[in-house]
Amino acid sequence: MSLLPLESNPEVMNKFIHLLGVPDKWNIVDVYGLDPDALAFVPRPVLALILLFPCSDKFYEYAKQEADQIKEKGQTVVEDIFYMKQYVSNACGSIALIHSVANNAERLELEKGMFSKILDDSKNLTPEQRGEMLMNMNSNSDAYKLITAHQELAMEGQTEVNPNEKVNHHFVALVQKGGYLYELDGRKDFPINHGATTDDSFLEDAAKVCKEFIKRDSEDVNFTIMALTQSY
Repeated sequence: MSLLPLESNPEVMNKFIHLLGVPDKWNIVDVYGLDPDALAFVPRPVLALILLFPCSDKFYEYAKQEADQIKEKGQTVVEDIFYMKQYVSNACGSIALIHSVANNAERLELEKGMFSKILDDSKNLTPEQRGEMLMNMNSNSDAYKLITAHQELAMEGQTEVNPNEKVNHHFVALVQKGGYLYELDGRKDFPINHGATTDDSFLEDAAKVCKEFIKRDSEDVNFTIMALTQSY
């Protein structure tokens, strides 16, 4: 199963999260830089960062080393983190948004509806089972409505989309859960714990993780960073 890729466009992404039941006072905004001066312009509080990055050989090589190290040494993963595997091609944009919203549902005061029901239904499922929900949906399911919304919004982007075209960029979400900063990438074996963080330091701590992604592919300029933040 292959979807149309979602564009890294805050306007399109805001339509998606508001469809999920996120109140209008919360929005996705562009982050124009990772230095302190640029981060000072990002409205607070920030609940998640969404990073779009190039899928290079360096990325895959580092991801394998990172996974092997975690499997050897272990890591802390809090029980209530919402994590789902990605089995549907080009769904990474929607899954990054789902990870951002699902892990902040209480703070967002998520409205009752399609997505809150999906969260309730998948509460006790494994990451693999959650991913299979999207892959094995039927036309009457809430997951089908979610995918339909993804497809419709993907067509609203400013660039021409083709579901069969190879996509060389990937979205991940960075969230704070249980006092830790997690990288949530549905293509990896598990969430990646990037260390302790707080509500106050989350943006700066997540920016450091983004800088590491950029440093590993410093010759590539195709990185985009957005924040899920409160705006009045």
